[in-house]
Amino acid sequence: MKAVLISIGDELLIGQVVNSNASFIGKQLTSIGIEVLQILTVGDSRNSITEALNFSLINADLAIITGGLGPTKDDITKKVFCDFFNDTLVENKELLAKLRRFFELKLRIKMTEINEQQAYLPSRCTLLENKYGTASGMWMSKENTEFISLPGVPFEMKELMRTEVIPRLQARYTLPFIVHKTMLVYGLGESLIAERIHDIEENLPEFLSLSYLPNLGRVRLRLTARGKDEKALISEVDKCIESIAQRLETHYVGLEGMAEIERLIVENAIQNQLSIGTAESFTGGGIAKKLTSVPGASKIFRGGLVAYHTSVKVSLLKVDPSEIKQHSVVSKEVAETMAIGAREKLQCDIAVATTGIAGPSKGDSDSDIGTAVIAISTEGRCYSHVFNLGNHRIRITEKAINKGLELLYAEILNNANINL
Repeated sequence: MKAVLISIGDELLIGQVVNSNASFIGKQLTSIGIEVLQILTVGDSRNSITEALNFSLINADLAIITGGLGPTKDDITKKVFCDFFNDTLVENKELLAKLRRFFELKLRIKMTEINEQQAYLPSRCTLLENKYGTASGMWMSKENTEFISLPGVPFEMKELMRTEVIPRLQARYTLPFIVHKTMLVYGLGESLIAERIHDIEENLPEFLSLSYLPNLGRVRLRLTARGKDEKALISEVDKCIESIAQRLETHYVGLEGMAEIERLIVENAIQNQLSIGTAESFTGGGIAKKLTSVPGASKIFRGGLVAYHTSVKVSLLKVDPSEIKQHSVVSKEVAETMAIGAREKLQCDIAVATTGIAGPSKGDSDSDIGTAVIAISTEGRCYSHVFNLGNHRIRITEKAINKGLELLYAEILNNANINL
């Protein structure tokens, strides 16, 4: 079964609102075996909406439309639906009574005539009750395509998808299984990964596909299998993951949702009773933020210092000004001193420190924009690595955060016996 998602609203086209609805609906449909063929974003225009509906009629078995169901003049989805289905709007008296109770009991305001328009629906539609708002969902059919219209308010749409749309689709259709698993790879670019696994990729069965999703210091490899036997699909995907993992060695850290590198750091640190601290300059606390996003991080994370200005590196982390003068603030010497200072001040087993130049100016350093130095300090040793991460500020910062996590994870694995 193939689906088209139609998102309606001028605010989406001008970038005022991010279209998170399509992402959510796509995940929901994929989870029950429905393939999303295309996502269309259109403005509050009768012609644009009609064109999107016609496209869906020709190309898809299912169209899910969000937005345009409000009571104001720019909300025209119901009217376009009536034209498209050759139907008319009629008052649903039961719905009107529910809306009046909703305004009186929940909103505690008087219902206006404009809001009463929400009780008018196409005469042949199946109503999908919205328990959290005034815009009801609508389900209609034309030829061989199902059309479902939902409110654009995210929490209202999500509730309708979970309680109405998904159960009805599963009850009405025999759907195939779609299995997705995503591998997380750090420290290798997509071209290097492709070189290592090219023969595996070339010999994948027809029902199994592999996609590369690169993102600032890591690559996600998404394996997708489609078929009728879910157990067989899972088995084939797992075999493929095992083969790829052997080729990628330690660069593969696990599956998305189960083995993000920050989660692995926290879990392994807890298991080995290791405490962690950070001292960050140009990454601005990004490593600390990633670690503390993991439940249970308080058991191992002592704290983080954002030593953004050179004077703070000197006063808090005991970086010698002469060291800065001799080597530059972006140097292995300064990064290592920062890491040692953080470990001592925070009294932790392992500390990671970052210093670098994200641009657009060089600040207090003579190094090139994109230079990043990341240091690790433990009781037994301190070392650092220099990276050149490009020339885009956000790209440089995010890649450095991921590199810092990568080095921290490797150190935890190599030194799991510090406190044992």
